[in-house]
Amino acid sequence: MPEPTLPPSEGAAPSHSHSGVSRLIAHVRGMAPVRTAVVHPCDALSLGGALDARAAGIITPVLVAPRAKLGRIAQEAGLDITGCEVVDAPHSHAAAATAAQLAGKGEVQALMKGSLHSDEFLAAILAPEVGLRTERRLSHCYLMQTASYPRPFIITDAAINIAPTLTDKADIVRNAIALAHVIGVAQPRVAILAAVEVVNPRMPATLDAAALCKMADRGQITGALLDGPLAFDNAVSPEAARVKGIASSVAGQADVLVVPDLESGNMLAKQLEYLGGAESAGIVMGARVPIVLTSRSDSRATRLASCAVALMLAHAQAQGQPS
Repeated sequence: MPEPTLPPSEGAAPSHSHSGVSRLIAHVRGMAPVRTAVVHPCDALSLGGALDARAAGIITPVLVAPRAKLGRIAQEAGLDITGCEVVDAPHSHAAAATAAQLAGKGEVQALMKGSLHSDEFLAAILAPEVGLRTERRLSHCYLMQTASYPRPFIITDAAINIAPTLTDKADIVRNAIALAHVIGVAQPRVAILAAVEVVNPRMPATLDAAALCKMADRGQITGALLDGPLAFDNAVSPEAARVKGIASSVAGQADVLVVPDLESGNMLAKQLEYLGGAESAGIVMGARVPIVLTSRSDSRATRLASCAVALMLAHAQAQGQPS
């Protein structure tokens, strides 16, 4: 499978490629659009993003929102929702619950966040009666690409798990590996990041990194090569790894960067977007359906790319591929 190229984030520095959206769309062309519940798309950006993805043949949107409010927003923004299925819900909380139920019943195969809080959106998905939870913890993955690195890479988790435990991190790694497999990386190289590349008992992130690597050695985490702790420089720079004397199949060529906590991951991803011109898409893994968890600052291009990743995941799930 060819590596996807991702769209530049709005507000970010100019990217090395202006064809990221078209190339990613070309990659998923031929796949049937995924029926996607778009939850409370009650602003022009989220509604426009869903309609863009419909126009690109990526999703078949089911708009779950207050019908009258949705119509008013579409009219004010000059957006045409003719032909879109609309499920009337009185407010954002009801919209999230209704969309989660649709996914749980198999009536939609993906979920997309609109203009509501992430906590409200995810709480509905995690409700036990809905049936969308799996044995894994939910985690967010940024799929990113920047001019200074030779391949797309995944950063996780920068949006959901604030201070993950070792058990949480194991699921975060498993989810990232599953995503890497779906985008065509057969044996992803997973770097467990810390501030240093040696185990230091006073730095818990280094202990977790070492434990995760031993879990991989023992077959508790499979499908990838793990190494850590690795500092960011020697995870992505072969020269930095060489200077530090690190002999590793992961160092300098990581496909997945696993951060210690949400704050570090969020800052790393946004620095890459806004200062490094990185292209990005975001997806939530670990549920029975792919979840597009958009940010209010995401551009329509980023939303489109995220929907394309959701389509790839939904297609893989339909074929019985673990994700």
